[in-house]
Amino acid sequence: MKLSMPLVYAGNPRETADQVVGLEKAGLDMVWVAEPYGFDAPTLMGYLAAKTETLEIAAGILNVYSRTPGALLQTAAGLDNVSGGRAVIGLGASGPQVIEGFHGMPYDKPLGRTREVIRLLRSGLRHERLEAEGIFTLPLPADQGLGLGKALKLLNKPERSSIPLWVAALGNANVAMTAEVADGWLPFLFYPEKADAVWGEALAKGRAKRSDELAPLEISAGGMVAIGEDVKGMLDFLRPMYALYVGGMGARGKNFYNEMACKYGYEEEATKIQDLYLDGKKKEAEALVPLEWLEAGNLVGPESYVKERIAAFREAGVTNLQVNPATEDPAATIAQVKEWVS
Repeated sequence: MKLSMPLVYAGNPRETADQVVGLEKAGLDMVWVAEPYGFDAPTLMGYLAAKTETLEIAAGILNVYSRTPGALLQTAAGLDNVSGGRAVIGLGASGPQVIEGFHGMPYDKPLGRTREVIRLLRSGLRHERLEAEGIFTLPLPADQGLGLGKALKLLNKPERSSIPLWVAALGNANVAMTAEVADGWLPFLFYPEKADAVWGEALAKGRAKRSDELAPLEISAGGMVAIGEDVKGMLDFLRPMYALYVGGMGARGKNFYNEMACKYGYEEEATKIQDLYLDGKKKEAEALVPLEWLEAGNLVGPESYVKERIAAFREAGVTNLQVNPATEDPAATIAQVKEWVS
């Protein structure tokens, strides 16, 4: 198991990024940098590349709407160069709120768009010309432009001819597509013991079509880490995040995370959480997040319990354990968990 961590910051991301240097020395293998509608991920990834030496630096995620395939290729190749071959590109469709509300683009054909972006990125990293006739049209024909476009390949030679491409996916069709064509899968709010019941069929369907040229699918999941006899109360700090995604990320009938909660068996709670959250009663919504889910999806408790949770994630197919240390000495926590996963 590799050990990774999301770059979580509330204020200045540069200050948080500076702390990653110590975590790298403690044994952290990878850091995931998100961007939803905050600071862009590539800028922080480039900053991390200059600060670190061995750490894999991953975008978690870049959406497939706000950048063209050519721009995504430039970003992937550029980050891989400045990091000396340590870039990982996480891709995803995000959601209508971000894509339509922040970027002003229609949220259409998310699966086809993601699949085509992956194909074009792999082609471009092999230093081939970008050509497409589907979701994207490259180059534009004369009747759609001025007639001057021609297929181009990346001006610079890529650091590597292949960069790991991960996909954030929750829906069955998206998960199946991910298992078929991506290098890794990024689920969210993962419940190890229930993962197979929710996604097992979709994963099997995708893997059955997977090219022999691809390595086995990697999976990254995990959560908060706090080790001790009296730390269970720290799980309450996660309630606002779970309530936000289950209750407030999207509208009724258009919330991927709410649907996932229902598949986990929390349909009643998910409905109430969404109703309360959308009515502005956030604290009441947070109180209804099932403790069972919080306990199972995170690594919070005595040493023996944390080891049990690591084993559960491993049993569920997780190859890359995400940890978010909620301790006074994050580096020491990273080092401790690193021993257990190695």
